[in-house]
Amino acid sequence: MHNPLIVGGGLVGLGTVWQLLRSGRCRRLTLLEKESYVGAHQSTHNSGVLHAGLYYKPGSLKARLAVEGIREMTAYCVEKKIPHEICGKVVVAVDETEAPRLRALEERGRANGLQGLRWLDQSALRAIEPHAAGVAALHVPEEGIVDYAVVCEALRADIEAADGKIVTNAGVDSLRATNTGWIAETAAGEFEGDFLINCAGLQCDRVCRMAGGKPADRIVPFRGEYYQLRAQSAHLVRNLIYPVPDPKFPFLGVHFTRLIGGGIEAGPNAVLALAREAYRKTQWDLRDMADALTFPGFWKFLATHPTMAWEEGIRSLSKKLFCRSLQRLVPDLREQDLAPGGAGVRAQAISPSGELVQDFSLVRGERALHVLNAPSPAATASLAIGRHITETIGAN
Repeated sequence: MHNPLIVGGGLVGLGTVWQLLRSGRCRRLTLLEKESYVGAHQSTHNSGVLHAGLYYKPGSLKARLAVEGIREMTAYCVEKKIPHEICGKVVVAVDETEAPRLRALEERGRANGLQGLRWLDQSALRAIEPHAAGVAALHVPEEGIVDYAVVCEALRADIEAADGKIVTNAGVDSLRATNTGWIAETAAGEFEGDFLINCAGLQCDRVCRMAGGKPADRIVPFRGEYYQLRAQSAHLVRNLIYPVPDPKFPFLGVHFTRLIGGGIEAGPNAVLALAREAYRKTQWDLRDMADALTFPGFWKFLATHPTMAWEEGIRSLSKKLFCRSLQRLVPDLREQDLAPGGAGVRAQAISPSGELVQDFSLVRGERALHVLNAPSPAATASLAIGRHITETIGAN
């Protein structure tokens, strides 16, 4: 492999290109990004958390790369003087029924190699987060916050300084296999490479199919909507406050995040987006809707989680219900404390049986590698994912 084509200029694509260049294994390479700038979607439409690897199944690729990734990402931020802070977070058990699940989460975090985990009683929790309420909490000191937009720009600059080629406004319309590799037809022209690396995020399954792959899983977009705390209420949260995940539901639940640029974000919920890049409720795309609604796995997912789907949908329409969910963690919060925030769209792979694909999914093809599931914590783990991809394809 001397001249790979990388599709997708988000953090996973950028991290992969950066690691390929550092490895010295490529004479040249080309990164194709369909938007006018890198990091336009999941990489910058998130709450900017540096995830330490607490939640993920020990031994999974996600667990290993999250733990390695936060250390690599933090080191990169230090080197490049990128705004970030290792501020720690608390995961709060609001009642005694959640305490055993919190203990299990503590054990999982230790198994994954997290350092400094600490069990907190009520008074110890209040010392860290005075307005948080719960019978116990787990302090995760390695978690932090960062400006991922600045990370994207720093990686872009490093790639271009190392003679890597980044082409924006280059959405891939088709891929054609040749005797020696691939030709990508894009809005910016035709590009050729000897190996294809698909890091297309929200479009990754489609790019895989363009390359002749037949992925069984499908990307179903879930929009996460946020509120922000008004300035006069920002004192209610110091850093990061998370709930104990409910094993009956596939998402973490609404939480509080301090942003590196100032302010407190509250959310997200998780509702089906009517387009893969729908950051507003009113956005929709007929092709994207058809992709989701004709996929049997989506309907099986809804049949498995009808209560969650209903509650998330209603909460999306009701500020009062959204606030009520947040009040489980911070009872002093009031509805008038919440101002409209932003939104992101999670590229979540769902299997034909209706299960969320939990681990990162990297699938080999003929002179190709496809990243077919890389939701959170992929931003944090992006440099580690890029190194893993570089090592995986190093023999080619």
